[in-house]
Amino acid sequence: MMTALEALGGSIARWTEQGEQHTTAVPGLALFQRIEPSEAVCGMYEPSICLVAQGAKRVLLGDDAYVYDAHNYLITSVHLPTVVQIVEASREKPYLGLRLKLDQREISQLMADSTLPLPRVRQSGRGMATGEVTLALVAVFQRLLDLLADPQDIPILAPIIQREIIYRLLVGDQGERLRQIASAGSQSHQIARAIDWLKGNFALPLRIDDLAAQARMSTSTFHHHFRSMTALSPLQYQKKLRLQEARRLMLTERLDAATAGFQVGYESPSQFSREYTRMFGAPPLRDITQLRRMPAFG
Repeated sequence: MMTALEALGGSIARWTEQGEQHTTAVPGLALFQRIEPSEAVCGMYEPSICLVAQGAKRVLLGDDAYVYDAHNYLITSVHLPTVVQIVEASREKPYLGLRLKLDQREISQLMADSTLPLPRVRQSGRGMATGEVTLALVAVFQRLLDLLADPQDIPILAPIIQREIIYRLLVGDQGERLRQIASAGSQSHQIARAIDWLKGNFALPLRIDDLAAQARMSTSTFHHHFRSMTALSPLQYQKKLRLQEARRLMLTERLDAATAGFQVGYESPSQFSREYTRMFGAPPLRDITQLRRMPAFG
């Protein structure tokens, strides 16, 4: 295992020589390197698997903390607002990691096409967890990274290798989590659909009763399962989406705070500033100024 992880780390280091983050030619695959621990930053985790060859990262989801490293991967089954920090990295031993986005349709298709063994462990309903890194998982990711040297092979071979990665996850210790999300009609699947709706419509007024009805649940049941999966209430989830999008608009599109707040659904600039400061630790203008001075973070 150690040899396999060293080889994977070497591949990640090779492709991140020019910067801390490298978006590869393989759809959904990104590589990361960092030579020092990072500040804690807010971010959105997409449905994905994150694997670390060297170093460690900590993710806060509500009151839950997840640390993943060379022994434990992180799997996320729905979009989740988090606080992220690299906790182990140095110039001698940099943080070396990767992220591969997971497609629910591909998971569902593999489940439909295959008679999969039952997963080994039952899990809670949370949409994020850590799982044990196995030699088979490291080996299949190594084959995926090897394709970067032969880009003409990526369109044909990458989907095959990604399908194997999904298979390894489905039969591994976090497989039940992915199966629930991908199984149409399950409560987890219905909550995942509600999360997708919220992600696309966060600027609109939130009507919990309507969202619960779409999920075919009572309001109280919807609240319970939503919080179980995300560690947040629907209103808290919407607020985090709004504030993170406003931050992005100010940082990348250089909107002023009042315009960004209005664009994400706030009618009161003072309320926007208060909630922004509470979430990010500084008023909008000061926070954005600090962010522009920071190195890129992945």
